[in-house]
Amino acid sequence: MRTALFLLFLLALAAMPGALLPQVDLNPVKVEEFVAANGWWGRLLNSLGFFDVYASVWFSAIYVLLFVSLVGCLTPRTFEYLRSLRARPVITPRNLSRLPHHREGTTDGDVDEVMRAARERLRGWRIEEREEADGARSISAERGYLRETGNLVFHFAMLGLIIALAIGKMFNYEGQVVVMADGSEFCNSGTFAYDSFSPGLRVDGTELNEFCVRVNDFNAHYLPTGQADFFRADIEYQVGEDLATNTWRPYPLEVNDPLRIAGDRIYLLGNGYAPTFTVTFPDGQQRTLTTQWRPADQITLLSEGATKFDPPGVTDPAQRREQQIAVTGLFAPTATLQGKLLASSFPDLRDPAVAIDVMRGDLGTNAGRGQSIFEIDQSMVDSGRLERVARANLRPGEDVRLDDGTVVSFDGVERFAYLQVSHDPAQTWVLVFSVFMTLGLSTSLLIKRRRVWVRATPGAGDDGDRRTVVLLGGLARTDQAGYGEEFGRIADDLLPEREPEDAPQQDVTAGREV
Repeated sequence: MRTALFLLFLLALAAMPGALLPQVDLNPVKVEEFVAANGWWGRLLNSLGFFDVYASVWFSAIYVLLFVSLVGCLTPRTFEYLRSLRARPVITPRNLSRLPHHREGTTDGDVDEVMRAARERLRGWRIEEREEADGARSISAERGYLRETGNLVFHFAMLGLIIALAIGKMFNYEGQVVVMADGSEFCNSGTFAYDSFSPGLRVDGTELNEFCVRVNDFNAHYLPTGQADFFRADIEYQVGEDLATNTWRPYPLEVNDPLRIAGDRIYLLGNGYAPTFTVTFPDGQQRTLTTQWRPADQITLLSEGATKFDPPGVTDPAQRREQQIAVTGLFAPTATLQGKLLASSFPDLRDPAVAIDVMRGDLGTNAGRGQSIFEIDQSMVDSGRLERVARANLRPGEDVRLDDGTVVSFDGVERFAYLQVSHDPAQTWVLVFSVFMTLGLSTSLLIKRRRVWVRATPGAGDDGDRRTVVLLGGLARTDQAGYGEEFGRIADDLLPEREPEDAPQQDVTAGREV
């Protein structure tokens, strides 16, 4: 048990970096910023796995050792508990007056009457009645066996919780995707459909549950202070036979109110804006793109991003890389100026505007390496292969003309919903074991093991009449405030009322106390 408690403490201690430090599976950008800002210290933490705590070797080792320790702890305790269930209550101690709780009295009833009354009073207790050598009879009673039951239930539930979490870690997955709130669709057909995807250890992304989601509209309401009141995405979904019949079912998706379908949960994580730009090339051809921009300020939804265009009709790769265009900068849903810089004063669309740089040249999108959709490759700018050719502040309907006659216009803005799909086949079992842990712990804390002994010895009074001497003793096997009151009630029910030793006598004739 000491080993299990130490490992449990060690597991909690090992989980602290996962709460205090950015984690790769949640925010890889923050991890890179932390490592870059902290130099050798950040690189050391990264090499030790502190930015991916729950997948690290040392965390898994503590996890497995705790599992083994719990098994080794519970096995002998279970056998001991089963033996105690079959065991008889212990014999009555020789000297009950030495117990923490004891009472003695004399009754006119015989031994049989005392035993019968004791059995009636201790109904619900485990009772063992015995004959003693001197003719006395005694009852041993014990109660509170559910305390150990609750203790074992708690620890077995903890063991089950560990197993359920391990299974969930192996077969779960989480994926995030941005869906435009203009009737755009997302289907859970493979990992390629997600913007980011975190599979479990045994998930390869080829057997995902099939369903489709369509985001028709997004509604947000803000308080006058700019604080969000509520978000709701009006979506429709298809699952099962709906996919074959092309049947769409409506659902109002809100924060903390996920859609549960096909064993998966769809959460609304966030929202943002996607500016629409149209590039009209010198030959008259046009390209229009609506690309989500990343909120840089979660309060005002001032957003940053980059919308990238390839020139039309250019088949030569070298020539195409020289004529690519990127529109990068800031978007403000409610525009205001801080000096000469564009800012936003409110998160809703009251006065949208963009502050953009138009870049022309090689964007590096054909270099064979991944590139963020929210920014351009700075190395291309540093090498001179990508140059800024225009800078402007635009409102919807305005445009800027480049030196070669190309026109970049800001057409408007669309909203997008940021969705997360979570799959965890062990989630129900985690809930079940958590409930059993709570019930077991409550039972072990509220119920106490206690014992009561009753001994009835036949005797004779001073007047020669037969009397029965009754001795009671009580013992709580664990510390329990209030057991004295319970023992007192049992003793009051089994023993006759006692006259106070110092009670004043009444002189009836004189009408005064003597």
